[in-house]
Amino acid sequence: MAQHHILKSKEDFSTFVSEVESRPGYARPYAYALGVATCWQSEIGGEHKVLDTRFLAINVEANYGTWAVLDDAIENLTGTVELLDDGIYDQIFDRFHAFRDEEGHHNIEALRILSEIAREDPEYIAGEVRSRIPVIAVVHTVDEQPTSAQEAYLRLHLLSLRHVRPREINLDGIFGLLNNVAWTNRGPIDPEAMNVFLAFDNLAGEHIGVHSVDKFPRMIDYVVPTGVRIADGNRVRLGAYLAEGTTVMQEGFCNFNAGTLGACMVEGRISAGVVVGDHSDIGGGASIMGTLSGGGKEVISVGEHCLIGANAGIGISLGDYCTIEAGLYLTASTPVTLHEEGSMTVVRAKELSGASGLLFYRHGETGRVEARPHNPSWGGLNTTLHQNS
Repeated sequence: MAQHHILKSKEDFSTFVSEVESRPGYARPYAYALGVATCWQSEIGGEHKVLDTRFLAINVEANYGTWAVLDDAIENLTGTVELLDDGIYDQIFDRFHAFRDEEGHHNIEALRILSEIAREDPEYIAGEVRSRIPVIAVVHTVDEQPTSAQEAYLRLHLLSLRHVRPREINLDGIFGLLNNVAWTNRGPIDPEAMNVFLAFDNLAGEHIGVHSVDKFPRMIDYVVPTGVRIADGNRVRLGAYLAEGTTVMQEGFCNFNAGTLGACMVEGRISAGVVVGDHSDIGGGASIMGTLSGGGKEVISVGEHCLIGANAGIGISLGDYCTIEAGLYLTASTPVTLHEEGSMTVVRAKELSGASGLLFYRHGETGRVEARPHNPSWGGLNTTLHQNS
């Protein structure tokens, strides 16, 4: 740690940052964030578990001056760090002395808020303790696995804020890092305390609404992407990636680490790991198999200008301009009669995975699944409907 002193000018600050960055072992992370973890304890001083983490400032390949200050002030800043020591804030703010009267420095503003939260008293709920703990969460590289619940939350935020696309950041082991949480209109609560809390609440004539009990919260409670419509917030998890122009209808669903890469209509299910290309339509009740189904690693993509009809489903990838007939569920092992150049060949559907320009349907008389090239146009999305500004 460098000697603690006030940096009175911006030139001093630049010199200081250069000195920190020249130290052995120093490395710039891909992303870091300043936030607040909601934690639960059975008693003060006991081991706490993280219920969620919200971020006041997220930095992606940017603001490395602030990172240098944090790296200097905090020993072993290699992962998630709790910021509860007043002395840490004093040292950090001395480094930022030259910027104290300027506006627009979101990291400095976030640190000021966190310094106040660090002095808060915990909250007692159903005889147990809920507290807000200021934290720094770090993603050193997108290829490394997350190592803490707070870092897992940062990775989910990066997806929903469109900093990374699905499959571009490692989420291996995330279920083991996240705790099961009762998501309520009074914030996250430990599910094991909910029955006592509900009983006391009812006796007091008050009401608490429980939205769900799950490891993943609703996306729109943490991130609201621009240019999208979501008819039912319960059906989009934090970590979903929704591109501008996407509409998710009431029965549509989008899991974490999945989503749309352009303006899309989502009336069916986009499972974990699945990406859907621009101007594609996932019809009502339709389903796309994800990486969580059966624990498989096979990832499925839907190309651009595709239509998956109502109550249809796929277990293979589609290229561009493909249509799946309503009600047809196409798995990798489904026998498909392929029509091409005047001949018919029976293949497994997985052999057609990723092909473009195909219409998949069930023959009305024989019941066999068939595929024809030169897919006729299904009309495309209603452009006006997906102008979600």
